Amino acid sequence: MASSSSSLLFSVFILFSILFLASCSKDNIPATITIPLTSTFTSKPLASASLSRAHHLKHGKTSPPVKTSLFPHSYGGHSISLSFGTPPQKLSFLVDTGSDVVWAPCTTDYTCTNCSFSAADPKKVPIFDPKLSSSSKILDCRNPKCVSTYFPYVHLGCPRCNGNSKHCSYACPYSTQYGTGASSGYFLLENLKFPRKTIRNFLLGCTTSAARELSSDALAGFGRSMFSLPIQMGVKKFAYCLNSHDYDDTRNSGKLILDYRDGKTKGLSYTPFLKSPPASAFYYHLGVKDIKIGNKLLRIPSKYLAPGSDGRSGVIIDSGYGGAGYMTGPVFKIVTNELKKQMSKYRRSLEAETQTGLTPCYNFTGHKSIKIPPLIYQFRGGANMVVPGKNYFGISPQESLACFLMDTNGTNALEITPDPSIILGNSQHVDYYVEYDLKNDRFGFRRQTC
Repeated sequence: MASSSSSLLFSVFILFSILFLASCSKDNIPATITIPLTSTFTSKPLASASLSRAHHLKHGKTSPPVKTSLFPHSYGGHSISLSFGTPPQKLSFLVDTGSDVVWAPCTTDYTCTNCSFSAADPKKVPIFDPKLSSSSKILDCRNPKCVSTYFPYVHLGCPRCNGNSKHCSYACPYSTQYGTGASSGYFLLENLKFPRKTIRNFLLGCTTSAARELSSDALAGFGRSMFSLPIQMGVKKFAYCLNSHDYDDTRNSGKLILDYRDGKTKGLSYTPFLKSPPASAFYYHLGVKDIKIGNKLLRIPSKYLAPGSDGRSGVIIDSGYGGAGYMTGPVFKIVTNELKKQMSKYRRSLEAETQTGLTPCYNFTGHKSIKIPPLIYQFRGGANMVVPGKNYFGISPQESLACFLMDTNGTNALEITPDPSIILGNSQHVDYYVEYDLKNDRFGFRRQTC
């Protein structure tokens, strides 16, 4: 009987130990990873940065710089700190839902052409040095991840690798283009480290050259492709909430949440992501039924709001490098015509429009403030996103000037232009908690003070 009792106690002890260790192991795997977001300022005014990104998306090249001091307290994108390698090397990465590759400068010979920080010493640009990491591996041409293919805006692979030729042992090269710039280099397999989690064999772009960058930061693509940070990490959704600084220079700008949990988040309104056409597969297309300015329904033709098979038209959300985003062609004309009607009591500032390339601009001298009607997106499923005027107008109280930021050079013509008709830049969803639910293919949001 004593022997039986001892066996029973031993079995209970073993079972308890297994359960305890299992619970400890489970606790060590975080359900969410929260990372502080930091505002990344650029030497370009917000108006200029917004126009530059929009112009490149439309024409494939960068517009001439806009020379204006209209918005001296402008802000750019939002960055996070990530640690790659063994031991970890921490770098600042811009968060960009409008691109998909995660890359960092990786050599002291890194060059950046026509970049906003080009006046700085190139040797002082923060880099990830693979030579200092014991876990760093070059992705060679034989690796199945290095395929000779073309993904929208990302070229990679080894065209001269055939069978067992010597070219197959080379590093897998890549080049990519996105809203404001471009980068090229080769891919590494590296460890991405968080306090309680390590992502092994993460595909990291080791960048040797770039062009038209607004910041010396590295870049973390969050788009819908195999290269992006959330897809590589296997998270089910990610979310962020951007602080409102009203164009001041406060750097703390909210938090980014990487979430491994499924299900709805309390208090969010949801609208499904639309299926993106192959030509723009990594974009997050939103199903917009119509737009209102104040109480006025604009009745925008649906052909401009839904993405075409060729990648034209549609509405995307793009955290990008900052700014309100843009509207093209007929959509821009419909929206600005209604704005002009509702804001007719203010005097148009043709001087500001000439300086910035933006329109309409208003001088509200003589008024205590300027009243801008909200811009309201009516989504499929019944959800409405109300964008306050200060989120899509650039306002300079000191100069009593306000300009509509969502414009691109040469988009006033009545034509359908390549790429999306509307981009929701990050200033449009300031003071919104926004969620990208990758598992359930939907976009969630709620108003809150971030």
